[in-house]
Amino acid sequence: MKIIDKFKADKTVYSFEVFPPKKDDDIKTIYKTLDGLSHLNPDFISVTYGAGGNAVDNKTCQIAAILKEKYKIEPLAHLTCINSDKSEVLAILDQLKTANVSNILALRGDKNPNEIEKTDFIHSSDLTEFILKNGDFSVAGACYPEGHFESETKILDVLNLKKKVDAGASHLISQLFFDNECFYSFKEHCRLANINVPIEAGIMPVVNVRQIERLVSLCGASLPNKFVKIINRYGTNKEALRDAGIAYAIDQIVDLITNGVEGIHLYTMNNPYVAIKITEAIKNLL
Repeated sequence: MKIIDKFKADKTVYSFEVFPPKKDDDIKTIYKTLDGLSHLNPDFISVTYGAGGNAVDNKTCQIAAILKEKYKIEPLAHLTCINSDKSEVLAILDQLKTANVSNILALRGDKNPNEIEKTDFIHSSDLTEFILKNGDFSVAGACYPEGHFESETKILDVLNLKKKVDAGASHLISQLFFDNECFYSFKEHCRLANINVPIEAGIMPVVNVRQIERLVSLCGASLPNKFVKIINRYGTNKEALRDAGIAYAIDQIVDLITNGVEGIHLYTMNNPYVAIKITEAIKNLL
């Protein structure tokens, strides 16, 4: 099933994201996470592009296949292109076709100074177009409510996003954010740029201080005063910060759904407990 069809129903699309085990870990270590998430009945689960970076040792395709076959949940397989050429991408597409996986999140991928960048695909829009020419796939794209950190301005970022949609991205999933007003402003700019595909809001429940520090350094998400106060008050109390982080995410989601968001994409960090608590709180709103 194509995920884009789920946005046609009169409901808020609700999805999760998981990441593969480390390169040398057994694929079966993901089962505990998937067991915990599957009974929550998400519309789909996305699988990040795992360690290895090629068609041979990347676990993303394997987990997508497991979601489809074992758990009967529609997978969204992440696929990056910054370190891949066309032959490598075609090999991964063949794996996904064999597993009957028809949904892909096309990403450029993060730059790594220790790896040589390949040049077959310069932008994720190039990858999107290539995927659609080489299989019956539905391709989603990533978007950045506060602007991609490499973009000179937010306006240029939205214009580049338009290229991604014009290349065939059927819906978008946003980077995490903690201030809903950033998302609403971003969505308005998208509509002004004639970007009219569904946009899912990416929500990250923050449950420890190290996670917060890492997120801010990687994606540059701004921290509202309300959120900073939570960190300052509960940062040294693991359980209290976890519960406060869950409560903050629930508050964000309730506001987003109230304001007509098309979808919620929960970055689970492979933590079923957090996903369960949030889902129980909002299930009657979806």
